[in-house]
Amino acid sequence: PNFGASLHILKVEIGGDGQSTDGTEPSHMHYENDENYFRGYEWWLMKEAKKRNPKIKLIGLPWTFPGWIGKGENWPYDYPDVTAYYVVSWILGAKQYHDLDIDYVGIWNERAFSSKYIKLLRYTLDKHGLQQVRIIASDRLWEPISFVLLIDSELRGVVDVIGAHYPGTKTVPNALLTKKKLWSSEDYSTFNDEVGAGCWARILNQNYVNGNMTSTIAWNLVASYYEELPFGRCGLMTAQEPWSGHYKVEAPIWITAHTTQFTQPGWSYLQVDGHLEGGGSFVALTDGLGNLTIIIETMTHNHSQCIRPPLPHYSVKPQRATFYLKGSFYMVETLQVWHSRLGFESGNSSLFQQLHPVNVLEGSFSLDLNVDEVYTLTTLKTGQKCGCPEPPPPQPFPSNYKDDFNIRKSEFSYLKLNSHPVIVNPKSFLTKIAVLHREYSSIYCLLKKKKDSLLVKTPNFSCRVNMTVTCDVYIEKQRDGGVFIAGRVDNGGIYVRRTKGVFFWVFADGTYRVTSDLAGEEILMKGLSGVRDNSWHTLTLNIQGTSASGLLNGYPLWENVTISKPSNGWAAIGTRSFEFAQFDNFHIE
Repeated sequence: PNFGASLHILKVEIGGDGQSTDGTEPSHMHYENDENYFRGYEWWLMKEAKKRNPKIKLIGLPWTFPGWIGKGENWPYDYPDVTAYYVVSWILGAKQYHDLDIDYVGIWNERAFSSKYIKLLRYTLDKHGLQQVRIIASDRLWEPISFVLLIDSELRGVVDVIGAHYPGTKTVPNALLTKKKLWSSEDYSTFNDEVGAGCWARILNQNYVNGNMTSTIAWNLVASYYEELPFGRCGLMTAQEPWSGHYKVEAPIWITAHTTQFTQPGWSYLQVDGHLEGGGSFVALTDGLGNLTIIIETMTHNHSQCIRPPLPHYSVKPQRATFYLKGSFYMVETLQVWHSRLGFESGNSSLFQQLHPVNVLEGSFSLDLNVDEVYTLTTLKTGQKCGCPEPPPPQPFPSNYKDDFNIRKSEFSYLKLNSHPVIVNPKSFLTKIAVLHREYSSIYCLLKKKKDSLLVKTPNFSCRVNMTVTCDVYIEKQRDGGVFIAGRVDNGGIYVRRTKGVFFWVFADGTYRVTSDLAGEEILMKGLSGVRDNSWHTLTLNIQGTSASGLLNGYPLWENVTISKPSNGWAAIGTRSFEFAQFDNFHIE
């Protein structure tokens, strides 16, 4: 609290073993009889957040579900009792194993909802003593959830918040008629330069001014994934070099502070017309105990466009604005002032600077507002802009990288940042890819091809042209199992299906292939390798200029394959389908 972004809410994914934009988060239940509440980074992240702000609100939302929930059908609502048990188990596990109290839970990210399931979820929560956990629905659009709430009184009784994604600061009449709390439960998602900061400043205010939304949640928290992945640098700040420790506190952090350092959950918005005559907006909030915070933004159209939805044209001009404080606020004599100016023309932004207090005379004060500015005026004196040490300098990724996947002190290794769920074999410390079936995926259903390959991408080699990739592999699936190593991989995340590169495959039937795509359709070379399942083999892929060659167990297997494109990219390992496979002694030069 009162430091940096001073966040009020942390919303995390309930991992479901499925691709959910920039990687896959592991489920706490890969199978019906499997429970593990230590997989993935979200538990760690929630605990770290609570250490810093014990009052931070926690939200869990599934993006995907493991395939067993549908009992063979690609739908989580056919057996709503199973899905409710699965979600409630995650909430109970958060408390039992990490002493984390989840405050809100969602339904299914940007997919259909089921009224029957939502009611059963409430019943299951209550049966397990989780009456304090509130339900958000439906993390998609305002409709049809708002209309259904109006006609279904039982559902209206169990849904606490209507959450919409990327509402463009607007709501709909039916949502207002429900009298429910309205939240923009996912928003922003914009490159975190000054324009991203302008987007964030505008919607933080105008989501309430135009749409009566009392919470706005940014996707995502910190851009800690490779910038060339989908929605690169769409976080409030950037930390994408774990090998150097370098990070950058971007402008959206300080735009956030204008609101979060001077309000708290439980404060109330004052019902005023927040549109400024010369363009821009303001909101006013109070804690009900005499404190007042006013946040003003004057973001111009071209300097505040979010990634979505399209922003209709409007104009903002320099103006003098006069504010009148009435009622109990009439007695306020001075207000503390914090100011940001996004310097699009000069390139020099001034972020979250404390100015001289403003004197309030007989309940009024005036401000000269320029364009692309944010002001906070508040009775609180707790604001601060930290004097923090400089982060470590950026460094290129090491030109010689090895990973034997052994468990050490670190909770994460670089490779696993964008990997599918892994099972660690305690005897040999091998990485074992552990998705055995299709999961239900959110937003983008990319699991349509007959051969669904898994891809584990390695640290950022997007600038690398020449490379040698080596890895020990162990195929477990008999007859049609297979694995690959790859280089110059040009796509990942939700766009993985279109991935091009150089892929060196070996299969359990003793054959090999070299393809220029993950789908395995563009074959550059094929033949016999002698590889079999349940045996260790060492694969080496060497790419130099326009030529590639491959070694098996240190001996040449194929060579002089001509590579046209991509001209650069990542290194990768993966499997032919949803199957068990093991990888060890991964090495890139």
